[in-house]
Amino acid sequence: MTDKEKDIQTDSQDTANGQQPAAEENNAGGNVQAEKAPEEGELEKKQQELNEIRDKYLRLVAEFDNFRKRTAKERVELIQTANKEVILAMLDVLDDCDRAYRQLETATDIDAMRDGVVLVFNKLKSTLQAKGLRPMESMHEEFNPDMHEAITEIPAPAEDLKGKVIDELQKGYYLNDKLIRYAKVVVGK
Repeated sequence: MTDKEKDIQTDSQDTANGQQPAAEENNAGGNVQAEKAPEEGELEKKQQELNEIRDKYLRLVAEFDNFRKRTAKERVELIQTANKEVILAMLDVLDDCDRAYRQLETATDIDAMRDGVVLVFNKLKSTLQAKGLRPMESMHEEFNPDMHEAITEIPAPAEDLKGKVIDELQKGYYLNDKLIRYAKVVVGK
């Protein structure tokens, strides 16, 4: 028998016994390991990248959620304390009103009471103007639906007052050049 025939016979006996031939075993195992090694390395690398991206995503979501909660809390605090400056400035006027009220109970001089009320009123106006409040001038101006609220129309007493504001029932106001209250007016037709 030749060496080749011996190998074939040995292989067939090993196969019959349930064993793979040694040459095939080494060859097949080597190819599988050679194929698996790069695939497993790549798979582990991709899995690690995926885990890093997932971690960054979760951190970003948590950071955004914290930012949203923090800004909502700051907004609520800002709204609650936004009027603090105006209220503090108005306390002086309130104190003056209290003093004027106490004087009204005992005062007999009408002129002195009127002067006191005028002083308090002027202080109130100046305090509000210092905070940016400005009254709207509407009398004898053209009616503008963006600034005026027409309560009624009446016949104009003169030709030049047609379509203009004849009477102002409630003043309109601006706060820092932004309209905050429309003027309620009577318009001539």
